[in-house]
Amino acid sequence: MKKSLLTLFALAAMSETALAADIKPAIVYGTGGKFDKSFNEAAYNGAEKFKKETGIAYRDFEPTGDTQGEQALRNFASKGFNPVIAVSFAWTSALQKVAAEYPKTEFVLIDDSLDLPNVRSVKFKENEGSYLAGVMAALASKSGKIGFVGGMDIPLIRKFECGYELGARATNPKIEVFQNMTGTTGAAWNDPVRGGELTKNQIDQGADVVYAAAGATGLGVLQTAADNKKLSIGVDSNQNYLHPGSVLTSVVKRVDLAVYNAFSDAKNGKFTPGTQELGLKEDGVAVAIDDNNKSLVTPEIQAAVDKARTDIVAGTIKVHDYLTDNACPKN
Repeated sequence: MKKSLLTLFALAAMSETALAADIKPAIVYGTGGKFDKSFNEAAYNGAEKFKKETGIAYRDFEPTGDTQGEQALRNFASKGFNPVIAVSFAWTSALQKVAAEYPKTEFVLIDDSLDLPNVRSVKFKENEGSYLAGVMAALASKSGKIGFVGGMDIPLIRKFECGYELGARATNPKIEVFQNMTGTTGAAWNDPVRGGELTKNQIDQGADVVYAAAGATGLGVLQTAADNKKLSIGVDSNQNYLHPGSVLTSVVKRVDLAVYNAFSDAKNGKFTPGTQELGLKEDGVAVAIDDNNKSLVTPEIQAAVDKARTDIVAGTIKVHDYLTDNACPKN
């Protein structure tokens, strides 16, 4: 009996090892580069954490154009990679095709949703995190004028802007909010020079806090704000360290957690399809406060952020989602 139990334990251990060995994770990033210090890099960090903890390697691909996503997804799936993560709404149509072609492969779509039996969709309540950033910007602004620079002009980025504007107006009804989008193609995520130009224009109009939701383009926003001794707000990853004392906060979006959880669930045989939507309540979004920006966050700002967060989680404050009607209320 004892020998039989030992044999069973050994077989179980071998089975678990084999399962881990069968996991071949892969990532297709959005355009803008893996090391954009923002959205894509958050995904990379989640994958790296998984690799460090498990010793399981992954493959990734950095598309340089809007047409490369489908080819990359199909290439990974055809070579037996599983799960395969599509890190951008830009790959929604591509993934719809590829997931149907490879029904036994587990896929993850970040920032959009697909109703397919082998796809997990992960979305975020960016409007909630941006609302908190708006509260902070309104209280930190001395001019009563703040700005927003988006990347590609799409409803998702309007969702960021709307949440930001609503938080600012709730804090200071007289606040003036400038906004610009960088472009209408994927190139808008990787144009820091243009991001800097738009920021300078807003600063020239009086803005003293500028929020960037623009991938690598945002690096130009943060740099220009620092050069002009104004405040900026980073996005997706914690970007406070890029210009300590100049970045008021960063609206963190836990793309890293979405990637890490997907890899871990696949490894442990717990992968599930369906849509997940992560907001403040789920710790899917947050505003980052650390040693790099704590000198900028006054007790008044901290108290206001804490109250707004509590009220949003409790449902007392309901932050409008631009995606529901493609509009942002002005009151």
